[in-house]
Amino acid sequence: MTIKPDVPPPPRQYPRGVTVVRRSARGAASAPATNSTAEIETWLLRGAAREPEMLLVLESFIWRLIAAGLPLDRVSLHIGTLHPQLLGFAWNWRRDDATCYEVKVQQLASETDSFKLNPLARIFTTGEPIRRNPQTPEAQAEFPIMIELAEAGITDYVALPFSSGTPYRHAMTLATARPGGFNVGAVPDVRRLLDVFALHVERHIAQRIAENAVNAYLGDVAGRKVLSGSIKRGAGEAIRAVIWVSDLRGFTTLSDRISGDNMIVLLNAYFETLAGAVLNHGGEVLKFMGDGLLAVFPIGEDTDAKTAARAALDAAQQAIKGLDDLNAGALPHLAGIDGWHPLRTGIALHEGEVFFGNIGAPERLDFTVIGPAVNEASRVEALQKTLQRSILMTSSVARLLDVPLDHLGEHTLRGVASAVSIYSPQPSAIER
Repeated sequence: MTIKPDVPPPPRQYPRGVTVVRRSARGAASAPATNSTAEIETWLLRGAAREPEMLLVLESFIWRLIAAGLPLDRVSLHIGTLHPQLLGFAWNWRRDDATCYEVKVQQLASETDSFKLNPLARIFTTGEPIRRNPQTPEAQAEFPIMIELAEAGITDYVALPFSSGTPYRHAMTLATARPGGFNVGAVPDVRRLLDVFALHVERHIAQRIAENAVNAYLGDVAGRKVLSGSIKRGAGEAIRAVIWVSDLRGFTTLSDRISGDNMIVLLNAYFETLAGAVLNHGGEVLKFMGDGLLAVFPIGEDTDAKTAARAALDAAQQAIKGLDDLNAGALPHLAGIDGWHPLRTGIALHEGEVFFGNIGAPERLDFTVIGPAVNEASRVEALQKTLQRSILMTSSVARLLDVPLDHLGEHTLRGVASAVSIYSPQPSAIER
């Protein structure tokens, strides 16, 4: 298996809003040397179900079609999905480099000319198949992508919609450079195979939508645990982590003078800044609590305590700088909201053991962290009001850092027996 994640930008040109996820270059080795349509159908009904990735299923399917005599030179598969930012996913295969790329497509891509003038846009609107010879001036005038296909020697292009019980749009394109295009007699057999292949597409769509929805609401780590079967109440594990608790300063007063609609816009900008900083540095966002944010930077085999502490501090400093940019007018759509400047936050960092797992009622669970360390982090965050520092941390985090820190003294936390030493980055360190 040659799946290559996080590859650099490929030589292929993708429009704005389209990002490479992974690729596979198994080539002809991903299928038998010879194949019949009957054998492909048997594989689709049995063996293909064992492939965990749509990328691998499609790649093997393409090479099996070639082994059965179909002269394919380009193939693409496009599926819609349920995601707050993504329009869908696509898989693009070319015979010239024997590689299949998986890409994710942002919602904004649907607003580009390259999408609006593509045959796929018409298929998604009408649901009707499209077949063109890219070499003809008429096809090139109708769809600009035909010019590129013609230059690559493509003589026949077929785009087929996929039927689906969901509201999401799916299509597959097949193209050949064979003189005269596809053999008309092969079309019914290929169409029948595509109908069976569509069942695998539906299976992967359902899986991808579940992953997208769960990860968007729970986070990647918690989402993977839930999807892998960790769904019983009380199921979880004790982990060590640097805990992040933050709160928007003056939220009550802000809510009194700003309308609900505008407050949502403002909170989204605020949370995008803070949560984005956490995610950029490898943290896990667990919960939005009104104007509060709970996150963790786990400590384990992959990340030692010093690395987690530094990542948490770097994320906190990025968040503070991001709010400074917001206050300076970095987002034009906030300009029409009066009375919100400046946004300020308080971030507390603490290190300790927490229980990471399912908590709640049998019919309504939440995947979160609990434990004395979480409570202590919350109490430290409350000290922001008196200490007037944007970032506070306990000695358990401070001892892991090699940066200039100010010691702000010993402080008694509600519900904690002993006084706790509190530290904060020196202002010059935050400015850097």
